[in-house]
Amino acid sequence: MRLTRSVPGVLLAACLAAATALAQKPAAKAAPKPPSNDDCLACHGDASAAGASGRSVAVLPDKFGASIHGLSGVTCVDCHADLAKSPEFPHAEKLAPASCVKCHDRAAALYEVSVHAEARRSQANSVAAACKDCHGSHEIKPVKDPDSPTDHLNLPATCGRCHGNAEIIRKGRIAIGDVVAQFQDSIHGQALAKSGLTVAPNCKDCHSAHDIKRRTDATSPVYRTSIPATCGKCHQGIERRYQAGVHGEALAKGRPDAPVCVTCHSAHQIARTEGAAWKAHVLAECGSCHPESKKTFRDTFHGQETQLGFMRVATCADCHGAHEIYPKRDARSTVSTARVVSTCGTCHPGSNPSFARYDPHADRHNRERNPLLFYASKFMEALLIGVFAFFGIHTALWASRAVKPGAGRRSEE
Repeated sequence: MRLTRSVPGVLLAACLAAATALAQKPAAKAAPKPPSNDDCLACHGDASAAGASGRSVAVLPDKFGASIHGLSGVTCVDCHADLAKSPEFPHAEKLAPASCVKCHDRAAALYEVSVHAEARRSQANSVAAACKDCHGSHEIKPVKDPDSPTDHLNLPATCGRCHGNAEIIRKGRIAIGDVVAQFQDSIHGQALAKSGLTVAPNCKDCHSAHDIKRRTDATSPVYRTSIPATCGKCHQGIERRYQAGVHGEALAKGRPDAPVCVTCHSAHQIARTEGAAWKAHVLAECGSCHPESKKTFRDTFHGQETQLGFMRVATCADCHGAHEIYPKRDARSTVSTARVVSTCGTCHPGSNPSFARYDPHADRHNRERNPLLFYASKFMEALLIGVFAFFGIHTALWASRAVKPGAGRRSEE
């Protein structure tokens, strides 16, 4: 007699067989429990904790607890992920570097296109800054915390740990040298350090924070053509006047020699413009692009006074303006025919059109520009040569007579 089984009976038998097989297998091991912060601090919480190499591995509980990570509940294994996978004690001497990308992916992406990241990728044992060099490691504070190294007032000193360190400058082959000392003496540096003005710019306001680029990079905020807009974030009114002036127009047209803010004010040594030192500096700066104008100015009364060290006379900016400079033919120019009398009147009250005909760039060698001065100069040169020639000949004849034997003796009767 043949036996048959129904479909439900077959399924029931299969389920029973599977259950029996599972019961006979050993139970799978539970995932290892990662160490807690207390586990880590049991060793690292000792201020004297050091690794085999002697390097300190201490993590002070109070500092970590007061940090932004400690306050927000971040655990040790959130950053040191390899400990979560193999929580053995004592752990290996060298752990994988803590990764900030897991939580700070946007900042990390910006950093990856920066000059710091580029240097770390291209140079072995690079000294370029990484996250912890600016933010710290276990004691990280919020950016706006007064004790944070990235607080607005503290940032120049933080950047100065590398950019003011001669050894790091040498190793990192930083061409611009120690810019921190220059910045500290500038009007911006003094406003931060002495006046505590949070509206004064610090390093990141010009260079940005994470995606710092080389000044030769066209995407950098300190690239030549980007500088007016970068400075204009604080100096909006001046930027508008600059853009309307002859220098701003030249920059907009792609002129490579068009001056920008740092051409006249420098990048890190920016000084006040009210003092005599700045007025003397203006002549050198304007003269670097306008050598002929500087030369002819030096030949005039105003220029001669400045050479003697007197700065109460007019210099370039006093007549032409500082940022809203226009060509003389432009009616908006302070030296145009329509405005030159009032420009002279700022120093010389009562000026009139006749007085304003004074040429502050008179060139005695240019006959077309100053014919009267040209011929007067030639006459004076001829007169000077004639006078010296006449008295030179006279002196020579007199000297020859004086040394002639017997000259001047009276004959004796």
